[in-house]
Amino acid sequence: MTILALANGIFMTMDGFHVIMKGKYIGPEKPGPWANIFYKLKIDVFKLGPLFVILGLSWLILTYALWTNQEWTLIFGVIISILTLWYIKVGTFISIITIALLLIFKQQLGL
Repeated sequence: MTILALANGIFMTMDGFHVIMKGKYIGPEKPGPWANIFYKLKIDVFKLGPLFVILGLSWLILTYALWTNQEWTLIFGVIISILTLWYIKVGTFISIITIALLLIFKQQLGL
């Protein structure tokens, strides 16, 4: 779970800063399937860099919480995972796995 949170946090933070500075996301010119949600809402996906940075940093904070066994880890992890479900494919997969693992292992994690 820590590896998933760390990987998601690093990638989302980097991708957020990349789109802020370069005007495009890391990877293909056209964003992934997640962008369709925002297109339908008439939101320019290339202006969402700050959202990616905030969510990425939140995943990194979750990593810290997991490593240091903070009492707020479970609720924070579930909230961040729910807020990342829209990030279709990778983010959705990581979020679902994270929620499941947090709930399955909450006692072993001391949560």
